[in-house]
Order: sequence, then structure tokens, then C-alpha cells
Amino acid sequence: MLTVAYGEATLDRSNVNRWYKMFSEGREDVNDEERAGRPSTSTTDEKINEVEKMILANCLIIVREVAEDLNISIGSCHSIFINDLGMRRVAAKFVPKLLNCDQKQHRMNIANEMLDSVRDDPNLLQRVITGDEAWVYGYDVETKAQSSQWKLPHEPRPKKVRQVRSNVKVLLTVFIDCRGVVHHEFLLQGRTVNKEYYLQVMRNLREAIRQKRPDLWKNKNWLLHHDNAPAHTSLLNLMNLALRQHANAYLQSARTPRSTDQYLDAKILQQLETLNRLGSIAEAVGSEFPETHMETILAHIASFQ
Repeated sequence: MLTVAYGEATLDRSNVNRWYKMFSEGREDVNDEERAGRPSTSTTDEKINEVEKMILANCLIIVREVAEDLNISIGSCHSIFINDLGMRRVAAKFVPKLLNCDQKQHRMNIANEMLDSVRDDPNLLQRVITGDEAWVYGYDVETKAQSSQWKLPHEPRPKKVRQVRSNVKVLLTVFIDCRGVVHHEFLLQGRTVNKEYYLQVMRNLREAIRQKRPDLWKNKNWLLHHDNAPAHTSLLNLMNLALRQHANAYLQSARTPRSTDQYLDAKILQQLETLNRLGSIAEAVGSEFPETHMETILAHIASFQ
């Protein structure tokens, strides 16, 4: 009867009798019981410790090198990596700059100061206007993920010529806040970003704030946040910010933590603080700079006034 029902998969008489005896004795599971089997010679505690020491000594070592040094198979070595040690190979994360302990502590202090400022003034971030420059290219290179497409199993894999970044580019200066773009302008061909150019950008930004953000313009409480590029931190622009009564905003924004080490020079910060405290530009710069530079500085002050 069993042969008719199962054909070639039917158990022979001896196995049928053996299973009948085991079920008669109380067994209920039809699966095979675990057996000790052949002992492993590759994944022993000694081998696992040796693999761990080699990884700690050189985290860039590959599985093949470890397997050859310990005379074990690549599969067993890979199993030790994943299952026994719980490791996985990852690529290093690219960051703009590696910071030392003092820089990290400084960044943390700045972040705490900003958090305290936000707690004292919940609307602080709504008054911040952030500016930066970026290159705008004639076209953007399509990434590998963006160029992916569906195909049937019998279709060949599509091919695509590698593209290079466009040689046509223009520098965009843009200022944004929580409500959107406040001001933007493109650098004309043949010009460079210097202190005179950025001074004109600041004047255009003020006009844009007057038109697009009348509430901030009326209260004069908007905060400027940009990096410490040479054109941004030039004395010409610092005096312009002080004259326009935005030195405090500039000081707060300059201390904001950024992805790179972008902070105002201590002397320039001290200069702005002196401007606020004394209220006299000529007296402040006269105490910090040689007399030979006073004529040029006073000329700039007169042009602003």
C-alpha cells in the first residue's frame, strides 16, 4: 500500500519498523535529532581569537589574507567575521575636516550657546538670513541611480557613456531664510569675488530685505549668517555692517558652527565689539590699526556716511 501511494520515495521495511518502534515508545517528532557530527577545526575559540587580533592590528585587512595566514578556508574565515565577531566591512565617511579635541569642544560650546539663544528667543531662527556662494553648471551629470531602468530577464544590460561635468558654470550668491529666497545674484563674467563686489552684494541684500521682508527691515533685528571668506571678513565690509547697525547680528552669525572651520578672526571680532561699545568707528579703528592706515579708513567711513 505504501509503495502504491509514495512510489520510489517509500521507506523500506526495516526503516518502517524502526520508526514504528520509536513512535510506540512515545516519540512525536518526525524530524531528525541533532547530532554532534564532525567537530569543526576552523571556528574554534583559538582561531576566533587569532582573527580578532589580526583585525584589531589592521582594520583594512581582507578576508583572503586572514584565511591564508591562519590556513583556513575563506568561507570559514568569513563566518568568523560575520557570525562570531559580529563585524561588517564599511566604507569611511567623508567629512570636510577632521577636528581635534579642542575644536570639538569649541563647536559644542557654540552649539550650546545657540541652543540657549533659541530658548531665550523662540523666534531667533526666523530672523536669520543665511548667505553662501555655489557654482551653477550648464547641466548636472545624471547619477547611476538616476539612470537606472527596468529590463526583462532576456534583455541585455543597458550601456551609457560616462559624462563629465559641464565646463560652463557661473557663481551664484544666494541669501535665504525660513520663508524662502531673499536675494540672489550671479557673478558677471570676468569679475571676481572681492571685498568691493561683496560690499555691493550687501547693499543689494539690504534693498531686497526692505522690499521682501518689511517686518525685519522695520524692526532692524535680522541676523546675517555667512562664512568667513576673505571678501566677507574684509575691513571694508565689517565697517559697513557696523555702520548699518548689524554688527551684533554679524557677531552671532559668525560664531554659528559650520561643517568647516569657518569663524571670524579673533582680532576682527574684538574690533566689532569695540565698535559697538564705543559707538565711534574712527576711535575704534584708530586704537587697533597704525596711523598710516587711518586716512584710507576714514575715507571709507566718509563714503558710507
